[in-house]
Amino acid sequence: MPSSTKTGETGLSAGLAQSPSGLPRILAADDQQHILEAIELLLKPQGYEVDVVRSPELAREALATSSYDAVLIDLNYTRDTTSGQEGLGLLSDIVAMDNTLPVIVMTAWGNVELAVEAMRRGARDFIQKPWENERLLSILRTQVELHRALQRAERLAAENRLLSVEGRPEFIATAPSMVPVLEAITRFAPSDANVLITGEHGTGKEIVARTIHVLSLRASRQLVAVNTGGLAEGVFESELFGHVKGAFTDARTDRIGRFELADGGTIFLDEIGNVPMRQQSKLLRVLESGEIERVGSSRSKRIDVRLISATNSDLQAACQAGQFREDLLFRLNTVEIHLPALRERREDIPVLALHFLSHYASRYRRAIRGLDPSALQVLMQYAWPGNVRELEHTLERAVLMCRTEQIQFGDLGVGLQRSQVQNLEELSLESVETILIRKALQRFQGNVSQAAEALGLSRGALYRRMEKYGL
Repeated sequence: MPSSTKTGETGLSAGLAQSPSGLPRILAADDQQHILEAIELLLKPQGYEVDVVRSPELAREALATSSYDAVLIDLNYTRDTTSGQEGLGLLSDIVAMDNTLPVIVMTAWGNVELAVEAMRRGARDFIQKPWENERLLSILRTQVELHRALQRAERLAAENRLLSVEGRPEFIATAPSMVPVLEAITRFAPSDANVLITGEHGTGKEIVARTIHVLSLRASRQLVAVNTGGLAEGVFESELFGHVKGAFTDARTDRIGRFELADGGTIFLDEIGNVPMRQQSKLLRVLESGEIERVGSSRSKRIDVRLISATNSDLQAACQAGQFREDLLFRLNTVEIHLPALRERREDIPVLALHFLSHYASRYRRAIRGLDPSALQVLMQYAWPGNVRELEHTLERAVLMCRTEQIQFGDLGVGLQRSQVQNLEELSLESVETILIRKALQRFQGNVSQAAEALGLSRGALYRRMEKYGL
């Protein structure tokens, strides 16, 4: 039978996969081979592409890696089971992932109660096996047309909101390498799907997270950002889940945690790859149950949050090395968006530079009108190991250093590291720290924990210095 997934497709590239032929694409899930064969025999001559799977787990994998116009699912997958709970659970997961995707439920044990429950959970229609071919074809035609119309309307609305929404984050992206990022944001922001944003330090992962939140249905509620990599293990649970008075020595009053603060809105967990293994299990339990328990309390509280997380680490490799839980990664990356490094989107450098120049000239009340051509050339040629964050820090410094109406080459301070290292005695402590931290991060390919150990710092202390120096 046709494979339900394509080897090597993960995250964004797979999530945006479209049928090359443009034909409607259907996913069918049933534990009986003859049912799947009958569906293929019926639908393929009618111009449908069909993927078939034999379990809810394989259906979830297919939906995570490919896009479909409709889904046909059985309600029972275990022999002699007639409750429909397996199928109802799958139905709920599909609706949570994409509530515009039509799901048609089919079962040989149809009854009114099961049909009502399926429709209540979001099924678009309900058919009993054996089905009438014309009825099934009619349902599919109607639902596919409706789904495509909803997708077009939703994408257009999101694009318009991206351009016009008041108070949205400044998100500048004109380079061709950023097109997939924009497409992913406009497609997935209106849903409640969990999003994992990957990319090097300083590529703008938090800006993307805030943009997704502003374009979501939760925009009127809070987005709560947490740098999980900077949390000491001893305060991790208290910060995320809260604590009650007397839970530990310094717990003088009850305290609300970040998850509870984000109830109804979005929580953004930055540097998720640096969460220790022991804390990963606690985070996973909250994501699976939708409930939190404050430290020192025996009472659970249900929460409704959308999770956006970010990392510069290769979490797949971390899973293989036993440093990150694979089941937690599965929960995090319903959708994965990868941000290219600034050196891979050089077309954006002039626009970003002028944006930062304008911002800091206004902030510091400096009458600076633009960039000298020699300065712009340096910006375009520099490697930008610290990405957009380093570019912003460079322009802020240049605005403060500039003594003319245009930023000059000498105001930038980039590309001079070699001569700086040779004259350390002439540098300030801040400049020396910046050079050493940058070199440590480059040496360990951006791994903050390893860089911190090499520098003799705690991970939290290194994070604070990186934020201070714009690295």
